Amino acid sequence: MSKINLPEKLLDRLDLIFGKSNLQKILTTFKARQTTFRVNTLKNGKVEVLQKLQQNGFKVKRVAWFADAFILENKSQSELMKTDLFIDGKIYLQSLASMVPVIVLDPKVGDKVLDLTSAPGSKTSQIAMMMNKNGELVANEIDKIRFEKLVHNMNLLGIIDEKKEDWKFELINEDGIKIFEKYKDYFDKVLLDAPCSAEARIDLSDRRSYSYWNEKNIKDHAFLQKKLLFSAWSCLKKGGMLVYSTCTFAPEENESQIVWLKEKFGAELEIEKIEIKGLEKSRSLPEWRDIKFDKEINNCCRILPDKYIEGFFVVKIKKK
Repeated sequence: MSKINLPEKLLDRLDLIFGKSNLQKILTTFKARQTTFRVNTLKNGKVEVLQKLQQNGFKVKRVAWFADAFILENKSQSELMKTDLFIDGKIYLQSLASMVPVIVLDPKVGDKVLDLTSAPGSKTSQIAMMMNKNGELVANEIDKIRFEKLVHNMNLLGIIDEKKEDWKFELINEDGIKIFEKYKDYFDKVLLDAPCSAEARIDLSDRRSYSYWNEKNIKDHAFLQKKLLFSAWSCLKKGGMLVYSTCTFAPEENESQIVWLKEKFGAELEIEKIEIKGLEKSRSLPEWRDIKFDKEINNCCRILPDKYIEGFFVVKIKKK
């Protein structure tokens, strides 16, 4: 363990979260993963994409739990990015972990959906694809530079389409904390893929990926997440569904946030079980630092990292 150049406090926390038996295995996943991408079915079909990739010498593997996702098995990411498929927005590079929250959200044709913190638009475009550009989708991003990247991607991927009468798509550059003032009890489904301490994105070969880490950073993110959760919940109509996700291991940003939401809105919410066929999941933590979580928190879902997928946390909550 002494060879691992991570902050001692972080290693101690990971030991508490995963246990010694799992920690070494988890640490071996802290590296760059194989390139993964999603076929943009709004622009072309999977068969067409796979044929073109094969013609250009690319080998790919299907992802068992999501029919539109593939893993690049040969050549490099930069080579894939030089293809017309990528340049024309017919495929989109996206981590597998990033695809899961939208699968859990399960947006349908005709839904009203909010993506509260949406740049660069990976999940926004996946939502639009699953809705087949039919319904209403609002994508919000507070950061101006990231918002411009979001707009660019939505144009490239064909999400912006003013000619389609049954498709209402709106891009908003506002503070997500305050957005509920405009959209109170409005949406069928809300996705909050929250800003977080990003512990699951650590790459041991890149010091920049963990040099920022400290417990204050976790605390600061947890404070912001509560405000965003309140806004997301307030935007949701009765009978609607909220999906909250992070790419961190910190319980303060995961299970503890759902405990807080339950304390605030307990009678109104129900934490639903998550089942994605073919995707292995881990149970949520039963407790953290002497605070025991109630049984319903077990319905929260942690995915442990492996060579293909980053670790992440996701929970699906119904507004009764």
